[in-house]
This record gives sequence, C-alpha cells and structure tokens, in this order.
Amino acid sequence: MTWDWQFFLEDPGGKFPTYWQWMLSAWGWTISVALLSLVVALVAGFAIGTVRTLPDHPWAVRLGNVWVELFRNIPLLVQIFLWYHVVPALFPAMKDVPSFFLVVLALGFFTSARIAEQVRAGIKALPRGQRYAGMAMGFTTAQYYRYVILPMAFRIIIPPLTSETMNIFKNSSVAFAVSISELTMYAMQVQEETSRGIEVYLAVTALYVLSAFVINRIMAVIEKKARIPGFAAPSAGGGGH
Repeated sequence: MTWDWQFFLEDPGGKFPTYWQWMLSAWGWTISVALLSLVVALVAGFAIGTVRTLPDHPWAVRLGNVWVELFRNIPLLVQIFLWYHVVPALFPAMKDVPSFFLVVLALGFFTSARIAEQVRAGIKALPRGQRYAGMAMGFTTAQYYRYVILPMAFRIIIPPLTSETMNIFKNSSVAFAVSISELTMYAMQVQEETSRGIEVYLAVTALYVLSAFVINRIMAVIEKKARIPGFAAPSAGGGGH
C-alpha cells in the first residue's frame, strides 16, 4: 500500500484550486454549523432548563419537560430529515429557508435538550438558602435568577458544557445528509473522485481532533477562571442540597 499525500495539491476540477483548499472550505462549513448550533443550543437550553426549576409555574415545568423528552429521544439524523422534508411541507414558508439553517436548528434544538438538563441540575445543586436570601433582599423571581442563580449555575456546569460543545462539533457531521459541504461530505466526495480514502479520512479525522482539542483547551481556561470553590459539576440527573 502506497500513500500519496501530494494529491491534496492537485486540481479537483471544480471551483477550488486544490483538494487542500476544498478541505479548508469544508472545515469552515463544519465550524459554522457547529458554532451557530451551539448558540441556538445555549439560548434554548438555558431558557428551558431555567423554566423547569420555577417553583410557582407547574405548567411551564411540564412544557419544559416535554421539550427535553421530545428532542432528547428522537435520533439526531431523524430530526435532520424532519426539518428538511416534513417541516417545509407543513409550513410552506419554510421552503425558502436554506438547508444550512435547518441543520443549525435541528442540531441546536437536539443539543438544547441536553444542556437544559445540565442547567436544571446546576440550579438544583445550589443551596436552597440562595433563594431565601434573594427573597429577603427583595428580588423578584426574574432578578433572583438573573443576578444570583444563573451566573452560579453556569460556572458549575462548565465541565459538562465542554463535553456538549465538543459533541456538537462531532454531530455536525450529520449535515452531509442534506448536502451541506462540511468535512464528512468532503471526505465522501473526494474518496469517490480519487480513491484516496485513507489519506482523506485521516486528514479529516485530524481536523476533527484538532477542533475538539482547541475547544477543550478554551473551556478549560474558562472553567479555571470561573470555578466556584466547593462545587463539583452536577450530573444531568443531579438534585439539590
């Protein structure tokens, strides 16, 4: 078996001068899908996770539970196809939405269910005296969550958030199913064109590993700076003190 890495410098005969530049473009699409999906997941996850801890709004808690169970228990690839094929059929206005944004919504909502569980566990892990202290200071529920609970909960769930951030980069590979030109799609197309599957998949794997490593290091720095002494990261099913 002979490996040939020089083919990355060859002309693929398309809009990219070389296979190497094509791969960098695909990496850019992977990063774009992952980062935008992460934003959706964080916003929705923190909102749903917070709602599920509101003591005086049982209906909101039930709706939050439905959200988590719905998006957590349907396979991601199925959700991608639902957004791509079913949602536009039910809502014709969605037909003009690019598949890129449909994938972002699918991946973001899928991950938001897991982040919601972590946020709920993080809030429940805080001492109940925090709430009473906030009430004694005259905080409304919104102020209590905004200024006391959510900042502390965020700091103690950074480790599981690191895992979810890494997972969202890996899960972005499902975008190939709706023809997004990310790394997995690139690898499949180039392997078919060049029959250099070993080199292509090794290179793509290296980029995924590099992405995960960079995320891990960034989150490690954030965790170190934001760590609360005496608190460990809660599990998704963690309860309160």
